[in-house]
This record gives sequence, C-alpha cells and structure tokens, in this order.
Amino acid sequence: MRAGDRDAQARPDPRAGRGVAGHHARLQRRREPGPEVAYALRTANKIRLQPEVYGELREQFGLSAQLAVRAIAKACEAYKRDKTIQPVFRPLGAVPFDQRILSWKGRDRVSILTLIGRIEVPVLNQGRWRTQPGTTVRGQADLIHRDGKFYLAVVIDVPDPGDLTEPPEWLGVDLGVVNIATDSDGTTRSGKALRGLRRQNLRLRRRLQATGTKSAKRLLRKRRRREARFARDVNHCISKALVGRAKDTGRGIAPEGLQGIRDRVSRACSVCGHVDKRNRPTRDDFRCVSCGHAAPADHNAAINIGRRAVVMQPNAA
Repeated sequence: MRAGDRDAQARPDPRAGRGVAGHHARLQRRREPGPEVAYALRTANKIRLQPEVYGELREQFGLSAQLAVRAIAKACEAYKRDKTIQPVFRPLGAVPFDQRILSWKGRDRVSILTLIGRIEVPVLNQGRWRTQPGTTVRGQADLIHRDGKFYLAVVIDVPDPGDLTEPPEWLGVDLGVVNIATDSDGTTRSGKALRGLRRQNLRLRRRLQATGTKSAKRLLRKRRRREARFARDVNHCISKALVGRAKDTGRGIAPEGLQGIRDRVSRACSVCGHVDKRNRPTRDDFRCVSCGHAAPADHNAAINIGRRAVVMQPNAA
C-alpha cells in the first residue's frame, strides 16, 4: 500500500457551516488552559498534562471527553515545537479529528462532532479517494480553514498496482529552473510564468515588509499561499503531460534523480558518449568537442537520463 496526502474540500450548508466555523474558533479558545499549564509546568507530556486540565476543559467549556483529549494533545504538540514560549492559537487554526469525532459516511460525506452536536458535511474534490477503488483513509484528519473555505487534510492508502511489465523504453526527463522539465523527445516545459509571478511577489514582499502593518502581514500570507497554489498547479500540469506522453508511447518515465550523475549526463554526448566539460560552452547549449553533435543542453541530458534508466534497471531474477 502507498500512503498519500489529500486535501478534500468540505462544503457545509449555511447552518452546518456556522456550526463548523463556530466549533473551529471556539475549540482554539478551549486549548488556552492547556498551553498555559504546559508552559507553567514546562511539560509537553500529554499524560502529565491531562490530569491538570482535563476536568477544567470539560466543566468550563462543555467539551466531550474526546474533544478535551484532542485539545490537550494539540496544546502539547504546539508547546513541544518551542518550549521557550507559550503557544497562542489562531481563531481558525487547524484542528485535528480522530476516528472518534470524525467519521466518513461513504466517500462524499463526513460526520463531524462539534460543540453543537454532530453534523454531516458534503465533501468535494476527493481526487483518488473517490475515483480509485481500494483506497482507504488512514489515521486522523486535520480540518483546515483557508481563504474562506474548509478543507480536510486526509492521509489515504492507495493500493499498489501489482506486478508491472518492464517498459521496453524510457522517456528521460531533465529537470531545471529556467526550463522546469525537458524530455528526451525534445519537448521543453518552461517555468517562465512561475518565475514572473515569483519576481512580482518578491517586489511586493519587500514593500509590505517595509510597511509592517497587520493588513500588510495578512496580504503577505495570502500572496504566499497564492504563489504556492500556482506552483503546485504548474507542476501538476507538467507531470500530467509527461505521464500522458509516456503512457501513449508505452514508455516508462526516468526523471533526473540519481545522485552523482548530474555532471555526467549534462556533459556526455548523447550520440558518441564522449564526456567533456568543454561540451557545454554555455548553460543552454551542448556541442560535442569529439563528434560535433550540437543540441539544446537540456534535451541532450534528457536523452542520456532515459538511456541510463535502461542500463541501471535492477535484475529481479
């Protein structure tokens, strides 16, 4: 089984949404005795802290037994990260839910125990959790509030595909910064749009950091998340295109990822095999000093990577 992370978007109806939001914010406040006592006792041990605050949490805030336990655990985790300060939680910070307080109703709804009782919430964007048979949820889920929406960060087990036939050929992929990926067929996928966005955000960050106001800091966080989402989308689209090309041509994918061969594949001629530092007169160009072969440097490297994948396959016999 392979483990994978998945953010599933939860979309509650208006009444349930108010319940989730209220529970989310109020549960952060319920943790306050935990961090205070953990800091006072200088302990991040749940067993040590629970007798000190468990009764107060349940009596003062009306928490169920398991919600109180999870609140204490979250406080301990936060204090453990930096024992020199007393943790302070954001009103809509991430909240962990284990199987006792969150259960799946099929694959498109979850039942969540909140401070106003249990509510059922429809889940969108399930990805492989919904489309691939045999996937199962493993462990707890984190309820995250981001940009006005709720997400469940879920770890899923994905079944192994079983025995696979060794592909006869490999599509080599050279990874870079200017060109994010160049394959051995000569297709280049540029990161120009992503670099442009990062330059724009860098200029904006400098201005906002100089301002230093709360609104500037909020905008900084928002722009940082937006950049991360854009980068994930670019990488996803490139990965999907590479997988599609390999699948359509019956080849495997050999990405650049073997330690110690970067210089060799970038300096080796894909025609005659001659390796020489002078084969790279510039970062973008390849020109073999032995046979005269010339090509874009990333394309030449991708061909070498694909060929090395064939040579270096382990013998399973």
